[in-house]
Amino acid sequence: MEIILFEPEIPPNTGNIARLSAGLGLTLNLIKPLGFSLEDKYLRRAGLDYWPLVTLKIFSDFSSFKENWTGGRLIATSARQGSHFSSYEPFESDGLIFGPETRGLPAWIVQQAEAVYNIPLKPGVRSLNLAATVGFFLGLSYSRLLD
Repeated sequence: MEIILFEPEIPPNTGNIARLSAGLGLTLNLIKPLGFSLEDKYLRRAGLDYWPLVTLKIFSDFSSFKENWTGGRLIATSARQGSHFSSYEPFESDGLIFGPETRGLPAWIVQQAEAVYNIPLKPGVRSLNLAATVGFFLGLSYSRLLD
């Protein structure tokens, strides 16, 4: 399983996701443009001293990512569309793709995904924190892969 962040904007979110990646041994794919420098102190602080343990791939754009993707299915996540998260049946070769914090994934990327899943939100709640959402999907995935 790999984590794919399309145009992430907030350094601490990406840093926390990097810690998850390091801890679980997952590849973290970042698709530019990034809303921060990889030298950002908040990014580094959130990732603590785990950065050397992160398998990190950086791509100039989505086309470059797709040309180099060697995994299995691309699974998109969305705050507003897709199937309920409980219907997601993960494969170890899946790539979970998450959109930028302020915009989510663009429709043209969602259309290229094998499937789209969401976490239904209560009315008035715009979205969940990106790092929390990644953790949620990884927790779901791992619990099902271990069954």
